[in-house]
Amino acid sequence: MNQKIRNGFSSVSLCLCGALLFLDAAPAYAMHISEGILPFDWAALWFAVAAPFVAVGLKRLNALSRDDLSFKPLVGLMAAVVFIISCMPIPVPTAGTCSHPCGTGIAAILVGPFVSVLISSVALLIQALFLSHGGLTTLGANTVSMGVVGSFAGWFTFRTLRRAGAGLATAAFIAGILADWATYAATSGILAAGIRGNDPFWPLCLKIMVAFVPTQLPLGILEGAMTAGMVTLLQKKRPDLLAKMRVITEREVANHA
Repeated sequence: MNQKIRNGFSSVSLCLCGALLFLDAAPAYAMHISEGILPFDWAALWFAVAAPFVAVGLKRLNALSRDDLSFKPLVGLMAAVVFIISCMPIPVPTAGTCSHPCGTGIAAILVGPFVSVLISSVALLIQALFLSHGGLTTLGANTVSMGVVGSFAGWFTFRTLRRAGAGLATAAFIAGILADWATYAATSGILAAGIRGNDPFWPLCLKIMVAFVPTQLPLGILEGAMTAGMVTLLQKKRPDLLAKMRVITEREVANHA
């Protein structure tokens, strides 16, 4: 690992620790899906859904790290980004959760959707344990909505648009938006399924989605802009890194140079 990577990783680690201390002193909000809000059977179901994705993400991380020693530091940077970005809650009391950016769009673009799921699960676990954001019983559900749905929506959108000829910034912008909005569509569905009782599913799901709209609509656009900005910055500063992760082609690196 070269000195620049070590210094960058150390700086982000310090920022992450600082964010933990700062946020721990602040009032806790019911961020993500709140602790205990889902019945046991639904909470267990979402753990079962999330587990294979986390396992594949861990296997993928180990495999890529053996081939490229710089991959784990990159994953560490992405974990810090996802953790810090998703620690910006805007309470949505009627939905039993919060709006916030997710960061899974940029993570999926740079390290792949399965590793992004792993990153999200770790970030969510730390937030549940130390910041009272989300919860341990709802960790599986939150991992499915933010990690699985958000990561794969962002990754699939980005890859599809790039194959269709879209520019790097445009593809990243739309991927960031859809990763964010897909997360909250999934959250609405998970909440509605768990708390509806004998009520119809779709009316409650739509009500929860509508409750998210005033906050999540602009936040999604903001996350799209952040995703496009980060990818564009990397294209200017480290196009070799984007080429290594197959975000851009070697020809694009040569043309940019």
